[in-house]
Amino acid sequence: MECEFPTINSNPEEMREYFDKCKTIAVIGASPNPQKDSHKVTAYLINQGYRVFPIYPKEDEILGQKVYRSLAEIDESVDMVVVFRKPEACKPIAEACIKRGDVKVLWCQIGIVNNEAAKMAKEAGIDVVQNHCAMVEHRKLVNEN
Repeated sequence: MECEFPTINSNPEEMREYFDKCKTIAVIGASPNPQKDSHKVTAYLINQGYRVFPIYPKEDEILGQKVYRSLAEIDESVDMVVVFRKPEACKPIAEACIKRGDVKVLWCQIGIVNNEAAKMAKEAGIDVVQNHCAMVEHRKLVNEN
């Protein structure tokens, strides 16, 4: 897949609203490595008071949270899904979000754009953010530090 420009995306006002309405967040690609951005963002979201579900193929716990292998394994409601995976992984992730029926926001981190997946999610009533860092945007829009 070639690099894409996001044709479906949210504006800052919408992003602020997502952070206000979402209480539970699954982080797909959360890493146990403190040097990785996915670890830093996961830690930040936990510290901001969100209930976070790390999704990672290994490990049992990351940052004191139970680790799940997939979105389908989470037996609680998931409001937002934050993605730290390659753009080509976004279509099956969007499908998993749609199948769950409770995901309100699909958030793809910086460098992650998949307009086909975004269109699928949007058509299913899921708001989409592409190519933005959840931590950076939260600091800017909610904490305004």
